[in-house]
Amino acid sequence: MARFLVKRLLSATLTLFAVSVLSFLMFFALPRDPVSGMCPKNCNPERLERVRQELGLRDPLVSQYAGYMKGIVTGRDLGSAQGGRCDAPCLGWSYVTNEAVSDTIARVLPVTLSIVIPAAVLWLLLGVGLGMVSALRRGTWLDRLAIGFSLTGASLQLYFVGAVLLLVFVYHLRLLPVPSYTSLFDDPLKWASGLVLAWVSLAFLFSAIYARLSRAQMLETLSEDFVRTARAKGLTKPKVYGRHALRAAITPVVTIAGLDVGGALGGTVITETTFGIQGLGRTAVDAVRAGDLPTIMATVLIAAVFVVLANVVVDLLYAAIDPRVRLR
Repeated sequence: MARFLVKRLLSATLTLFAVSVLSFLMFFALPRDPVSGMCPKNCNPERLERVRQELGLRDPLVSQYAGYMKGIVTGRDLGSAQGGRCDAPCLGWSYVTNEAVSDTIARVLPVTLSIVIPAAVLWLLLGVGLGMVSALRRGTWLDRLAIGFSLTGASLQLYFVGAVLLLVFVYHLRLLPVPSYTSLFDDPLKWASGLVLAWVSLAFLFSAIYARLSRAQMLETLSEDFVRTARAKGLTKPKVYGRHALRAAITPVVTIAGLDVGGALGGTVITETTFGIQGLGRTAVDAVRAGDLPTIMATVLIAAVFVVLANVVVDLLYAAIDPRVRLR
């Protein structure tokens, strides 16, 4: 197991290194001068040149990349034009917000985490549970209900579901406040009430996908020889379904869940826009519109980190579910 873990971590490290190189080249090796996009309109040529010197844009490209990565690990001095000393993890300085990019990320990342993690728990419990019950009660009213739920969820879009929930529960019934973010540690009740509509919207749409996938995988697994053998041995239904069938059927679900959660943590743009919450996704979109290159680079790297970590977790879960994976 330790060897398997080391191999996956090395693979993840190489992937993140490749992403960091590509994102750096994308934004700093293009013909467009990044300083012109970052500096305000009233920047004179002298200040532009000073910023180029402080950013190290006159240095070789390899030295620029090394300085950027060193700043993430140990911090670096950005110069007086960019706020002075930038502590690790230093992701650069934004001329649009006039603050360190790491400060911006530290402010918006907890918002995205607060949206995605509870929503992921809800959609996994609801989707997988409904799919398994539907497969075990195939042909019954429960199965038809689950299929109808899946079709409904698959045919709707998040911005429509979110708008309907806002109209009904916030503006018409006035049961919930306008969606907003409050730190969990400051007021847990206000934190939950401000984000519950975002959780429900994501959980409804994603659980529909997981219900269909779980049902199909469970039905396929129940027809396998090892399940019939377990039944022939006289094992109880909970053991047959829980220990054998569920363990085999859940593997594809784990793959999709890892990708969905990792991608969502990289920025739930539509969700944050629909509910007017400033998270990582909206910050990335705002940075693109404003040409805020350091912030764009930071959000790309963070999104890549989440996706890669999600894949590492999926590999570890695979190894726990199916020991044969460890031998690969």
